[in-house]
Amino acid sequence: MSLRLSTVILPYLRWHEGGRTAWTHAEDLGFHTAYTYDHLSWRTFRDGPWFGAIPTLTAAATVTERLRLGTLVTSPNFRHPVTLAKELISLDDVSRGRVTLGIGAGGTGFDATALGQEPWTPRERADRLAEFVPLLDRLLTEDSVSYEGDFYSAHEARNIPGCVQRPRLPFAVAATGPRGLKLAAQYGQAWVTTGDPKLYESGTPEESLRALRGQADKLTDACAELGRDVDELDKILLTGFTPDRGGPLESLDAFVDFAGRHRELGFTELVVHWPIPESDFAADMKVFERIAMEATAQLG
Repeated sequence: MSLRLSTVILPYLRWHEGGRTAWTHAEDLGFHTAYTYDHLSWRTFRDGPWFGAIPTLTAAATVTERLRLGTLVTSPNFRHPVTLAKELISLDDVSRGRVTLGIGAGGTGFDATALGQEPWTPRERADRLAEFVPLLDRLLTEDSVSYEGDFYSAHEARNIPGCVQRPRLPFAVAATGPRGLKLAAQYGQAWVTTGDPKLYESGTPEESLRALRGQADKLTDACAELGRDVDELDKILLTGFTPDRGGPLESLDAFVDFAGRHRELGFTELVVHWPIPESDFAADMKVFERIAMEATAQLG
């Protein structure tokens, strides 16, 4: 089974002071996709520069030609399906059909309260995502949509001419629970996970592999319930949040070993963080570049 290698570039650099260079360099290194986080601010980066995901991806689309672009991930925390659909159709047009939408339920970070609301419970986030994804699917595939739901509404929302990618740009649904996995099985062209967060601090790589295998098995079950072949979905692991942490980026051999073990679980795409000095994502850039250019060939 072939394995693709992608990266995620956090939007903390001014475009003309390093931001543009990162995206063009990602294409030069041969990454399959370059994603960015879709947050209003994020963790330790909250009090520093942080730019919007859609404008950043639009700018990246104008300076690249082959690289796919995407979000990891967009959520209902501060997005509405109607306005998001219009932005995605525009981005897909500018990029000439190179966009993947990573989408998930969101969490309890800064995005959850930036609009003045109380953080939603896990059930509330799941409820909203269950309405958000089907509505967004319609908005990206139909010329005019009217809808009245519990959380979202649309009144004759026009989305002409639609996406360059038909019937719409692909969804990569981030999920580990039963409701999210059902959405991935029904609407996703890919599934995204970061592993089991409970294992990050004190778990072992072996425990993480078992947890990921369990998640993948549940995705298979969700697909089976809908009569869908799970092999139709790409399986994406966003690295850096398993007990391995940054270890796989310490050397080419370490990464090839890590990637091989996860490919055996059925993952088709691994996403590594673009190095950020003096952060949780610090890494030797020369080692990172070697991994980007040589790792997939070594995996065969």
